[in-house]
Amino acid sequence: MNTITIIGSGFSSLAAACYLAKRGDKVTILEKNSSIGGRARQYKHQGFTFDMGPTWYWMPDVFERFFKDFGKSPSDYYQLEKLNPAYSVYFGNNDLITIGDNLDDICIAFEEIESGSSIKLKQFIHQAKDNYNIAIKDLVYRPGESPSELITWDTFKKLNQFFSTISMDVRKTFKNKKLIQVLEFPVLFLGAKPSKTPSFYSFMNYADFGLGTFHPKGGMFEVVNAIKRLAEELGVQIITNSPVTEITVQNGKTTGVKSGQTFYKSDIVVSGADYHHTENLLSKSHRQYSESYWDQKTFAPSSLLFYVGFDKKLKNVNHHTLFFDTDFDIHAKAIYDEPQWPEKPLFYASFPSQTDSLLAPEGQEAGIFLIPLAPGLEDTPELRNQYFEKIVERFESLTDQKIKKHILFKKSYCVKDFIEDYNSYKGNAYGLANTLLQTAFLRPKLKSKKISNLYFTGQLTVPGPGVPPSLISGKLVANLINKYHPINYESTI
Repeated sequence: MNTITIIGSGFSSLAAACYLAKRGDKVTILEKNSSIGGRARQYKHQGFTFDMGPTWYWMPDVFERFFKDFGKSPSDYYQLEKLNPAYSVYFGNNDLITIGDNLDDICIAFEEIESGSSIKLKQFIHQAKDNYNIAIKDLVYRPGESPSELITWDTFKKLNQFFSTISMDVRKTFKNKKLIQVLEFPVLFLGAKPSKTPSFYSFMNYADFGLGTFHPKGGMFEVVNAIKRLAEELGVQIITNSPVTEITVQNGKTTGVKSGQTFYKSDIVVSGADYHHTENLLSKSHRQYSESYWDQKTFAPSSLLFYVGFDKKLKNVNHHTLFFDTDFDIHAKAIYDEPQWPEKPLFYASFPSQTDSLLAPEGQEAGIFLIPLAPGLEDTPELRNQYFEKIVERFESLTDQKIKKHILFKKSYCVKDFIEDYNSYKGNAYGLANTLLQTAFLRPKLKSKKISNLYFTGQLTVPGPGVPPSLISGKLVANLINKYHPINYESTI
């Protein structure tokens, strides 16, 4: 049995804890904040409940595979509902597209906008499904130790897809700008521009149109609670309000971590906290990556978020609603090319109480608004309020309703909060973007090259940003620990 300390309690840390406890290790999770979940924490106020981070439940098969590893099912812990419609997209006044819960209905919606597009869409999604089967069922479960992990007959046949981009493929197939935006949208979950995302990542389109969008009753935090329950059933100890201040090292090995006045002696340390921050808990000689390394990386966006309670039910919106009534390329430029606050931002709104009555008092509405931003931007209360006014004005115009006078309260969350609460590098919200040069073995490593028993997991390492990849990352790091630190009986991972 090894004594293992895990830093952070996000999805990847919780998943890793479950796998390591299952094989017989003594696992303790140290969480900086007063509640678990990392970026997937929950906010409650005046009878309203909000997911502070992820609000989309995609790739249900990844969750099923995770729980199956422990002889369980998601339904043992939470109730899922498939959303219909999955989401809607506003392009202007009285100009929107609604994405249904199956490909046939989506094809009808496409055909109404661009004649002949349904045939092209079915072909595109067929290709995307093939990519999904290769990537999500195989490649992403490899630990990124070597380029050879990517070399299979299936990937060799698709080599050209790593040298084209999602944007190029979509734009040569579809002509209507609205359809192009809908098809480019899913790869934003990978944290990079469609024009910088390899074509192979079209598997995200299959996750969207092929598998659909779900909602766990009670919100995404119920998934956090589910994995917490599983971890505790396996014997994991979780300690909150315990920020780690130092990782101690002797003779090329970590001996444990310090949190306040307490030292946690450890045979192995795993960090699911921000990778850059974790390395700053080490002396410079023990860090793998320099400041210039991190500065040159392409990070996924940060976000300006608002959690808003309304005193009435809202109309002309769905559980997930996107507002693409401004220029996508100009906004993307403000995130990736010339970092600045966007003049006319695209934004996303979630109204989970449209689906789930548990999340708001009767007759009222819980709303979450998100504007993607470049990490590292100036973040002031004045800017936050200015942008809230911008999106509320557009929201009222596009959905043909007045909402400002019906706001009971609003809480904002932005760059400074991501830094303060999660030690997030430049306040990024989603980790390291999945570009061609930041894929698989080209991402920061799961295993430290300088400290033999220090490991990393989460959105800045393999396989990448998002909730399903974070669950996978937890499994990958546990498998590596099993490889390099076997215990004296056969692994059960």
